[in-house]
Amino acid sequence: MTFSDSDFVQDRPTIAVKDEAGRVLMCQIEQTFEIGQRQYALLLPLDTPVEIFAWEPDEEEEDTDTLVDVEESDIEMLLPTARAVLAEHDLVLQRSAVTLSVSGELPTPQEEDCFTLDIGDIDEDGEPDSEEFQTLATFFHNDVEYTICTPLDPLLIFAEMGAAGDARMIPPEEFERLRPEIESSIFDVLE
Repeated sequence: MTFSDSDFVQDRPTIAVKDEAGRVLMCQIEQTFEIGQRQYALLLPLDTPVEIFAWEPDEEEEDTDTLVDVEESDIEMLLPTARAVLAEHDLVLQRSAVTLSVSGELPTPQEEDCFTLDIGDIDEDGEPDSEEFQTLATFFHNDVEYTICTPLDPLLIFAEMGAAGDARMIPPEEFERLRPEIESSIFDVLE
């Protein structure tokens, strides 16, 4: 599902999403729907989601490097350097719930700063699923090059609305179980 900036209205209500570690991500509520007496929402983070990838030598091709995900356990040691590099671009990196995020004005995407990354899943047409990213900065840590990027498509979060005015992330196994009803509810509203 692809959304454009015009699909998102800036004066929608906001809600805090918390993770198990107590970190918070403020989101705007795009849509709410009910499934089985429970209230769910489609949320859009207010700050820009970012990811950190590492460049590692490709085992199959010499003199070629491949972008790989950074292990969650390594993020903490990379944060000070990543924060300093992004601060040079007037961006503030936060360790928020669900994702790392930055606040500040992002540069306009330029073709040379954007790339497509196969994310391993296969879509309905049998093609590898891919995601487009914009590079924000690069840095080195312990002789490894890292790239900080943001997805070009918005990160949409599905959450269960809490009675206290907060939201709970839907665990992957619960999301998969609810997927048909979530998609049906979203498409009913969009029609």
